[in-house]
Amino acid sequence: MAKKKQKIRADFRKNRSVRARSTDWTRQFDRHGFEEEDPQQGERIGGKGELSRKRTVRGDQLDTGDEPGLDVHLEVDSAVCRCGRVLSVHGLASMVADEAGRIWQCATRRLLKTLSTNQRHVVAAGDRVMFRPVENTDPPEGVIERVEPRRGTICRTSRGRQQVIVANVDQLLIVASTAEPRLKPNLIDRLLLTAEKGGVKPIVCINKLDLVEPAGVQPLVGVYSQMGYEVLLLSAKTGFGVDRFRRVLTGRESVVAGQSGVGKSSLLNAVDPNLKLRVDSVSSDTQKGRHTTATARLLPLGCGGYVVDTPGIRQFQLWDVIPEEVAGFYRDLRPYVHLCRFPDCTHTHEDDCAVKNAVADGRLDERRYDSYCRLIRGDV
Repeated sequence: MAKKKQKIRADFRKNRSVRARSTDWTRQFDRHGFEEEDPQQGERIGGKGELSRKRTVRGDQLDTGDEPGLDVHLEVDSAVCRCGRVLSVHGLASMVADEAGRIWQCATRRLLKTLSTNQRHVVAAGDRVMFRPVENTDPPEGVIERVEPRRGTICRTSRGRQQVIVANVDQLLIVASTAEPRLKPNLIDRLLLTAEKGGVKPIVCINKLDLVEPAGVQPLVGVYSQMGYEVLLLSAKTGFGVDRFRRVLTGRESVVAGQSGVGKSSLLNAVDPNLKLRVDSVSSDTQKGRHTTATARLLPLGCGGYVVDTPGIRQFQLWDVIPEEVAGFYRDLRPYVHLCRFPDCTHTHEDDCAVKNAVADGRLDERRYDSYCRLIRGDV
């Protein structure tokens, strides 16, 4: 006999409760005036108002730990709903592919949108979902009833909340360019840290090798290679390294990320010309890329596997990372952390700090240490 789903008291956002504060003071004044009555100086909210922010739902309570996502696994009617994969999210609508490859335009169930979470959007590209088809619609439409538990996520902070850029991927290809726009190693470091935290394998890809002397990027390549990261040197224009880039993508679920103009879409077009992704040149005035990818999209590759092409990143603020754990995500700093004199050493100003001594002795890259200090200070 199948186990009966338990009932859970789930938290909802505050807009589910009745408005506690009166907002029609002007209308009341016009009608009655307040000459003989002082306005109310305080408010009391009873237990019922607080209870209205909860609702009993049927499903399972999930222990997701640090994994971003919903902690309630809602029960759905498996006889009606279908399994699908979110290809892209466009405002209130999500494009979902079912197991047969048919594309559905789906809205999100209100129950999901109003669950109390830290997420800016409850559905992200790459999510595996259960959706209910709507009959007699052309093009096909549906309603997302449940988001399955996630793995391999890439997240950042957006307007004080969590933005899940992509979910359920195996590897993150961090694309940077040697020039036009200029190389930003600190952005690479932030994406490496995010991949480590999300359980995704990071690969550093340096594009536009044709614009500089290759020997000029070797010191940076050496720093990341010594830490065990795979580094690819590429040129979408000349085709250098594209075959190796294709082998890395084949048969895997990947996401490419980096600032605008580094050549993410150009590299994917070189790997699979059938994608026909839009590309544009870098601005001659600002030397910054122009946005050509509007939203994260899950794309099937002709060589096998999937890849998510993401919009260009201009700033990347980490999500749910406190200063005390940053050193643990830096592979090169990690061996020296336990050698410091003080167990709570921040490795920035303390005496007898093994990390600072390693930088002074040349055993740690000075640029990487400066990147660590910027993260500790909260610099964007």
